[in-house]
Amino acid sequence: MPAKMMGGRAAAGLGTDVSVADSPLATFESLTQAAVVAVIGVAIVVSNILIIAAFVNFKGLSNEVINNYLLSLAVADLLCGLCVVPLSVYPAITGRWMFGDLMCRLSGYLEVTLWSVSVYTFMWISVDRYLAVRKPLRYETVSATVQTRTRSQCWMVFTWISAAMLCCPPLLGYKEEAQFDKKTLICMLDWGTTYAYTATLAILVLGPSVISITYNYSYIFSMKRKISSGIPIHDKEYATALAENLGNPSHWFSFVLVSVFWLSWAPYAGVRFYEYWLGHELKVPMLHFGVVWLGILNSFWKIVILLSLSPQFRLAVRILCLTACCRSKSRLQAELIGMDNDD
Repeated sequence: MPAKMMGGRAAAGLGTDVSVADSPLATFESLTQAAVVAVIGVAIVVSNILIIAAFVNFKGLSNEVINNYLLSLAVADLLCGLCVVPLSVYPAITGRWMFGDLMCRLSGYLEVTLWSVSVYTFMWISVDRYLAVRKPLRYETVSATVQTRTRSQCWMVFTWISAAMLCCPPLLGYKEEAQFDKKTLICMLDWGTTYAYTATLAILVLGPSVISITYNYSYIFSMKRKISSGIPIHDKEYATALAENLGNPSHWFSFVLVSVFWLSWAPYAGVRFYEYWLGHELKVPMLHFGVVWLGILNSFWKIVILLSLSPQFRLAVRILCLTACCRSKSRLQAELIGMDNDD
């Protein structure tokens, strides 16, 4: 997450004994923050478990390459909800970190690693959508050599390993202590002592991803405009295949997923750049807490977007519910036949 990539300026260390709960005026604020963090954590865990269960239960979802990337994204968000968010609930009440320096280091490392995995995954999703539009007649053939399910899974394994290795140097001892930021209630690795490495990591993670996402979706939407405007395409077979492919809702919901991710973190990035420009931190109550947890909340919005924009995912959720509720296999088959007739 960006809080670790641009960090190094958190004021509170692990050794402080000051607690926001010691102040009567701060008690309500601290309890509110703890409640918000807890609700966000539960929402992230429940939503991503549902997504993973729907993908695993409905075998038809594994046929499309993009769904392998979405499954990897859900796993990353689930790990965030299970391993990162819960560690901020109790510190929100006490105002200090009590889980030890090693746990703070691991938490900070996991945060930035999962954030990097998400960024890379969005890049692969955009590449897959670009290939589908760029070669509509040969997409299946192209997939057979470039984007098969097996190879997409290999890309995801490579992405997880690469992110884990790229983000580990600060974990290995560039600074004796990690930092707990009281304003955001998360632990941060100290990236500020290694500016060259931090800049290199930002370029390696953000550079290819932002360029690829921008170019690929620009091409997709330019082709949408071309088809909508009625510009003649001499190859009728190609034009028909392109029109059918552009009608696939996966282009739209994947773009919305990417947009929501960046919009969720935009307020945090804006605050940090503004503070860097001014040379001092903004003294606005709950500002830093709000922008960081707004970014973390993007791990929940995925299920809302999929349910709203993906008919295939809605079908997978319905099948999951029927699988859980219908003990009889024959009854489940009858229900599925009825769903097919309704569609």
